[in-house]
Amino acid sequence: MEPGEGPGALDLHGDEEIIEVVELGPPGPDDLAEEMEDVDFEDEGAEEPDAEAWESEDDEGVEDSMEAQDDSEVTFSLHSASVFCVSLDPKTNTLAVTGGEDDKAFVWRVSDGELLFECSGHKDSVTCAGFSHDSVFVATGDMSGLIKVWRVDAKEEVWSFEVGDLEWMEWHPQAHVLLAGTADGNTWMWKIPSGDCKTFQGPACPATCGRILPDGKRAVVGYEDGTMRIWDLKHGTSLHVLKGQDGHQDPLTCVASNQDGSLIMTGSVDCHAKLVNSATGKVVCVFKMESVTPKAPISEGEEAESNSVESLGFCNVMPLAAVGYLDGTLAIYDLSTQSLRHKCQHESGIVQLLWEESSAVVYTCSLDGAVRLWDARSGKMISEYRGHSAEILDFAVNKDASIVVTTSGDHQAKVFCVQRPDR
Repeated sequence: MEPGEGPGALDLHGDEEIIEVVELGPPGPDDLAEEMEDVDFEDEGAEEPDAEAWESEDDEGVEDSMEAQDDSEVTFSLHSASVFCVSLDPKTNTLAVTGGEDDKAFVWRVSDGELLFECSGHKDSVTCAGFSHDSVFVATGDMSGLIKVWRVDAKEEVWSFEVGDLEWMEWHPQAHVLLAGTADGNTWMWKIPSGDCKTFQGPACPATCGRILPDGKRAVVGYEDGTMRIWDLKHGTSLHVLKGQDGHQDPLTCVASNQDGSLIMTGSVDCHAKLVNSATGKVVCVFKMESVTPKAPISEGEEAESNSVESLGFCNVMPLAAVGYLDGTLAIYDLSTQSLRHKCQHESGIVQLLWEESSAVVYTCSLDGAVRLWDARSGKMISEYRGHSAEILDFAVNKDASIVVTTSGDHQAKVFCVQRPDR
């Protein structure tokens, strides 16, 4: 956001008019925690039967093409199969949790890779893992829908629950409340460790992605049928629904919000990223990406190359947003002019992107096993880090942007020091 613009500043488009401007001071963590205390959780303890385990495809020969260089400081190698997810503990950034295809999740120390404890008992690939806002709890979820929560200091399990096939999971930013989306279209919310439960019923198709908005009172959830809903977490009601022409034409893959929660961005298999005003539920603009490589004519038996939005996010310090595509394009969009500012090309697909908390630097990880840092103002690459012998599947950046923790199809998690001399 440019200096001098207030968090409430919002460009109007078309025939929108301002009815009333309400100043909302940022609610304190205590207010929000109290708000969540008031939420009426119904006792919905029905457990779903086990879904069949998903079969994983064999790793293709990615490893041969990877370079042998290793820029990492620490390698964590207790997993025995692909490592799907990683999160850092928000309070100290000294602990990481990783989950993998080996049905295992581990909490370990970032400084030396020392194992603190194993989150045992999962029976399918662990695809979701994360710490509560205060680092007191860590939650791990597997594909079959078994979710477990552990108290970090005691290293003991305090709660578990089984839902349908799990799509995503996220902690509330200010309370011990966990949100998860499942393949039957439901979004579940639990108080931890009491387990009081509430569900938000979506369309009869998977809830493919979700995010709790910064106010802690609403969540945005994307679905496989291309719709998006903004939910009121306290009352369990749907505030806005985007569907049809306003929604996406294909499944949603990712959602993000800006720092004050006034704008939401959604990404989809249809290659579009939509910018949405969270207060009105109206689409502000649509970013469309034409493929950068001209497509050769498809001969019989060949499939057309697919492209989709894989990850997106907002810059905290400038009115910029980044969108990462499966064809390797990183697009930096200028929100004030709603135009493409830079296109940064990768050799292979982008898996995920993250912005630094307090600068216009965006990080990408991709199928070629490298982490790259980009200056969003110039569109130039700042640096590149390698060390994995397969694709990177997830990564996390610590608060002061000095380290990146990555997970990969090579069964390893790695810690890279990315501290730059220009800071």
